[in-house]
Amino acid sequence: MSKRFNSLMLVVVLILLMVGTVAAADRYEVTEPIEITWWHAHEDQWVPFLNYMVEQFHDQQDLITVEPVYIGPYAEINTQLIAAVASGDVPALCTANTSYPAVYGAAGICEILDPYIEAYDFDIADFGEGLIKSSSYEGQQVSLPYLISTQVMYFNQDMAKAEGIEMPKTFADFEAFLEKATLFNEDGTTKRYGTVIGGWDYWYYEMLYKNNGVWVLRDDETTDVNSEQAIYITSKIKEWIDKGYAYYAYGTGASANMRQLFWDGGAFSVFHTSSLYDTYVENSDFEVGMAWLPGSEDGTSFLSEVGGAVILIPADATQRQKNAAWQFLMFMASPEINLYWADKTGYFPTRATVMETPEYDEYLERKPAMKNIVAMSSWINPRNQHPAYDSIANEWRHALALIFNEGAPVEETLNQLAQEIDEIIEDF
Repeated sequence: MSKRFNSLMLVVVLILLMVGTVAAADRYEVTEPIEITWWHAHEDQWVPFLNYMVEQFHDQQDLITVEPVYIGPYAEINTQLIAAVASGDVPALCTANTSYPAVYGAAGICEILDPYIEAYDFDIADFGEGLIKSSSYEGQQVSLPYLISTQVMYFNQDMAKAEGIEMPKTFADFEAFLEKATLFNEDGTTKRYGTVIGGWDYWYYEMLYKNNGVWVLRDDETTDVNSEQAIYITSKIKEWIDKGYAYYAYGTGASANMRQLFWDGGAFSVFHTSSLYDTYVENSDFEVGMAWLPGSEDGTSFLSEVGGAVILIPADATQRQKNAAWQFLMFMASPEINLYWADKTGYFPTRATVMETPEYDEYLERKPAMKNIVAMSSWINPRNQHPAYDSIANEWRHALALIFNEGAPVEETLNQLAQEIDEIIEDF
């Protein structure tokens, strides 16, 4: 075979590759005006920032109009999305809690974004391995990282300075911390709780267990919820609640009640999400501090998990909707908007390139408590991606509520829970 023939074949192959690339990009182009709906969970305090970003997107192009629609908290969005998929009438975009990508991926609810990423040479690697895993399912990108947070303890910095209270570094340190941070009335009732545990979502306190070797569901689909260590940790928390050192906030209004208790001085600290940094600061008449949840017994490992939200495109949307949604998705995940959201809310910047800018340094100077948390961001891990995990962990949450708030026996309740988890895995 001649060299000339080989050269011609090479040219043909290159042309075909170029044509294929152009064709792939063309398939996802928006060529006609279209209006799309975006379901989100942003409450009233964030609406001005959300509207600003949507307006910025509209100003940058003239074919796509985005209509943001508030659906409710993440649990309600999940309910509505499942119903929409069943009816075939889905939005073009949907915000979802970081616990849902695996479930949605397994059910085929999400559009696979890898072809779009490739067609537009979107820099997915800029998010880092942990966030990519948190928004993927079985190696496929089913969503993009959007609003990322982690578990923290907010505390009253003024009280800490005045009373010489240090935040606990390990679970073993926790009891001494609570004894010092808790105040009682003359009749023995609690005047100020040492801490309040956000019990309406297992994510807020999950690291108390994981940092000390207790996993609700391991990779081999076994559970530690009734292990000796799990019984010990649960018993200690129950003891602290019974003594009036800690309060387990559970049920209707638990989040709002916990925050108000903290602002009113009825709690020295609370377990919550780093995304509410601005909310806590703006509603406090004292200096607010943030600390990591207590880590391992040696005080050197402080594992935490990704929280917040991803954005996805439902697979049942039309291709025109998907194309428009992808354009908005790239905009919302861009470094500029990423830093804007972080600055206006309290969520973490999710792009590595953002953290290398002068604007990011200035942002941390204005939010000193956030600086300490972001400095340890390498400890933040993806959520458990087993499709049954959210259901299993919620059963764990309900069992703990029975123990902490209704006096159910610790070991017996956890043993029963372990059996229920085994049954869920067998039926999955």
